[in-house]
Amino acid sequence: MFKSLRLLAPLALALTLSACAGGAQRLDAAGDVHALLTAIRDGDQAAFDRHVDRQALRRQIEARIAAEVSRSGGGGDLGALGALLGPAIAQAASEQLVQPQVFRGVAEYYGYDAAQPLPGRVAIAGSLKALDDGRVCATREKDGPCLLIFTQTEGVWRLSGFEGDIDMLRR
Repeated sequence: MFKSLRLLAPLALALTLSACAGGAQRLDAAGDVHALLTAIRDGDQAAFDRHVDRQALRRQIEARIAAEVSRSGGGGDLGALGALLGPAIAQAASEQLVQPQVFRGVAEYYGYDAAQPLPGRVAIAGSLKALDDGRVCATREKDGPCLLIFTQTEGVWRLSGFEGDIDMLRR
């Protein structure tokens, strides 16, 4: 019996360290997510820009909008026009969507009200999920789907993806 316990000990230790690494990663990201939420609440464009990977987020939003335009274009001339104009419409729209006031609605969806104090790092870390590829995502519910994706670049966790309903991005 003791022999089998000794064999399981390294596995248990590895699992514990893995869980701690994910927890440390989420706690680290939570500080930057808090800074992003503060920038969104305050409408602070400079702080918002420091915590958003604009290029990655715009590319992702553009791809989703272009797909929607092309899908809704139907067939024939209208479909061809949608395919032709979709990327240009998506690019123009993404420029307008990656703004603090737009993401205020997303933050409110998560339950962050401008009239209430923002939660601390530990509470935010609890709503983050470590992903296998090194990114973290924010979920509304513990085991819910990822809605916001954060990637660490140059020591800062930046918003790099939006998986929520595109209709949530309104001014």
